[in-house]
Amino acid sequence: MSANPFPKSKGIDRRGFLKGSAVAGLAAASMPISTAVWAQSGKVLHISSYADIDELDPGFYQNGYNVDVMNCIYSKLVHYVPGREWDTSLQAAEEVKQVDPTHITFRLKKGIMFTGGHGEMTAEDVKFSFERVIKHDSPVKGDWGPLDHVEVTGKYEGTIVLKEPFEPLWTITLPYGTGCIVSKKAVMEATKDGGDFGMKPPAFSGPYILDTWKPGQYVKLTRNPEWKGTKPGYDEIRILPMDDEKTMEIAYESGDLDFTAVSLSSLSKYKESPPAKTTIQEYPSLYYVWVGMNMENPALTDINLRKAIQYAINVPQIMQAAYFNQAKPATGLIAPGLTGHRESEIVPPEGDLEKAKAFLEKAGGPPIEPLTIDTLNATTWTAIAQVIQAQLAQIGIQLKVNVQDSGSFWTIGMESEGDRWKKMQLIVNRFSMLPDPYYATQWFTTDQVGIWNWERFSNKEFDKLNQEALQETDHDKRAAMYHKMQDLMEQSGAYRFLTHEASPVMFRDSVKPALRPDARPLFRFFKPA
Repeated sequence: MSANPFPKSKGIDRRGFLKGSAVAGLAAASMPISTAVWAQSGKVLHISSYADIDELDPGFYQNGYNVDVMNCIYSKLVHYVPGREWDTSLQAAEEVKQVDPTHITFRLKKGIMFTGGHGEMTAEDVKFSFERVIKHDSPVKGDWGPLDHVEVTGKYEGTIVLKEPFEPLWTITLPYGTGCIVSKKAVMEATKDGGDFGMKPPAFSGPYILDTWKPGQYVKLTRNPEWKGTKPGYDEIRILPMDDEKTMEIAYESGDLDFTAVSLSSLSKYKESPPAKTTIQEYPSLYYVWVGMNMENPALTDINLRKAIQYAINVPQIMQAAYFNQAKPATGLIAPGLTGHRESEIVPPEGDLEKAKAFLEKAGGPPIEPLTIDTLNATTWTAIAQVIQAQLAQIGIQLKVNVQDSGSFWTIGMESEGDRWKKMQLIVNRFSMLPDPYYATQWFTTDQVGIWNWERFSNKEFDKLNQEALQETDHDKRAAMYHKMQDLMEQSGAYRFLTHEASPVMFRDSVKPALRPDARPLFRFFKPA
């Protein structure tokens, strides 16, 4: 028997996974559709998001802010349970059971309807939704790993068949983005071959529908009139995209938001003197922040120069200047508490200026032309870049800070967007994560070069370990694999791991939020207090 996929879970045995999930998760979510109790009615919930949506097809999404909305408008077999511990519970399924390492059976609840006259959700929709991710070579096909096919065994029953064991199935695949189920009929009518429908969902099956999207302004979700499950807590949810947490805080204090993230630089102030009728809560974070270096840029091909930069960066100084000591240095990609977390890194947090100077000497001295570091136009990120600029100056390396908006920043290393990646040198980056180490490492494989692997790091041993770790059921062996992968990244000189940050939030006392253990909001389950 393999280890439970959630390090802090309630210990559900995946071979009988969720048969008794009303006890483990949200009772209402496990009730038959026909007998669900209607929740207390509310009006409008105003919330912030760190970026605007840009892809609502769950087979092709690429960022967590899209999943926040997809969670509201689609249904999945299982979902994350709000709370302080990572766990999952039934959503569209009555039962999900792993019968052997490569076969997972499921049975859907009856009566889940797709909007627009597209009928009841069936096992055929599940098969179509999951298989299309592989068929159309989706950018998130890695979330489905070794999926072979889905066998339909009845109107509501089926079996997910894998080519080989896949540990992240329980922690990422089913409860996250690619686990969303779309209508086969609706998608086939809306697209030529069942491919990406982008920002035009042809049917909804969740408690909310996408009413309006004003790019750069807001997303408006309203109640789904065909939803027969537990009534959502609000008539309307408005999600306002804001790149900067400081902007979010100003909007909250002005009364424009009911729930928002809080910057670590403001946390102490809010804890001492919170806004009226406001609750402040602190959560750990699964984000990982790092400085990356484009190994194929002519100025950075010398590993000695990259190592000089690594050792010149003093992470505790960054924690003080950018995070006001409300965050801790990271030892790698994988956060504490998750399989594969390293207890220490190769380059010490404080760096070592003497070693930095020695590596710089091996590289033939500092570059003649100033290097560049790209960063998102957000207070914390620009502060990080400016601190690094000062730290590199101590060893004679000039660094120019390029500040960009989100639209420009998030495509800088993508080959599909032209030749900008060739000019990229250093970059301050931050990715979100889920409670499986695979979600941290998969973006740095060779096949991700020019997609999300902007450092263009390519290592055969890393790729091999990344694949083998997906099938390893022994916790200690799997952890050792991820330790080694992070070692290989750091040894390349292309990465300087900074922090996992932290995730404080604040919300009106009139709101009862529903959050994952890392404080990511599950808007579908928000209610009036």
